[in-house]
Amino acid sequence: MLQTASAAAAVDPMAIRRFTVGRIRRETRDTVTLELHPVDGLGLPFAPGQFTMLYPFGAGEVPISISGDAARPETLVHTVRAVGAATRAICALRPGEMLGVRGPFGRGWPVVEAEGSDVLVAAGGIGLAPLRPALYALLAGRERYGSITLLYGARTPTDLLYTRELERWRGRFDLDVEVTVDRGDGGWHGNVGVVTRLMDRARFDPAHTVALMCGPEIMMRFTVRELERVGVTDDRVYLSMERNMRCGVGLCGHCQFGSRFVCLDGPVFRYDEVRPAIGIQEL
Repeated sequence: MLQTASAAAAVDPMAIRRFTVGRIRRETRDTVTLELHPVDGLGLPFAPGQFTMLYPFGAGEVPISISGDAARPETLVHTVRAVGAATRAICALRPGEMLGVRGPFGRGWPVVEAEGSDVLVAAGGIGLAPLRPALYALLAGRERYGSITLLYGARTPTDLLYTRELERWRGRFDLDVEVTVDRGDGGWHGNVGVVTRLMDRARFDPAHTVALMCGPEIMMRFTVRELERVGVTDDRVYLSMERNMRCGVGLCGHCQFGSRFVCLDGPVFRYDEVRPAIGIQEL
């Protein structure tokens, strides 16, 4: 049945499937995580790093990276921050209400290609959401990788996502987790500063490391510089770009990024593919 649903999406990527809202978790003041269940009972197979187009009826459509476990395609999970009309409508949904879904679309994280290597995951703010499926996949096949390190930064302690899960990950002996915030508060006793300051704490072999990152573009540029400084080459660095996507299928042209389309050729790119264009805001 899962293959039937996936095949249907491949035949008609514009087809909208109906999903009902299940459990909702408030992550921060303006961000929620929703579990969605297909009305037709068919799961939605996806690869870590792919995205869907979410359609809150009457409020438009918006691309959102999938933030759940690819091993559980029967439950579609998205973490959404309310920043526009469509995302505000999604964040206002209640259990039992319905929205439309198209996809999945795009190229995902190289979790298979990274086998045999150390893996460094660097996330900034809500950028942890697109990386969470990759972390699930890495941990599910833990014996196939070397060291796995998560470096995660947010503006303040109240902006951190998945705080309970972060605590569980910190308790693992086979995963190194370092968290920092730009500005602490009276109850924060952790690291203060940008993500790149955590790099010296990470244990990995630069010559045999694959780096995955998602966050504000300025954060990713400086993180890449740090990786280059310690010897990780650009062809082993991957980042998720989510610029201006609107249709998901390369028709509207809004997400053209140099000679590429983010929705078709990304959203995950190898850094050496996009290095000349990543700092150009107009692209």
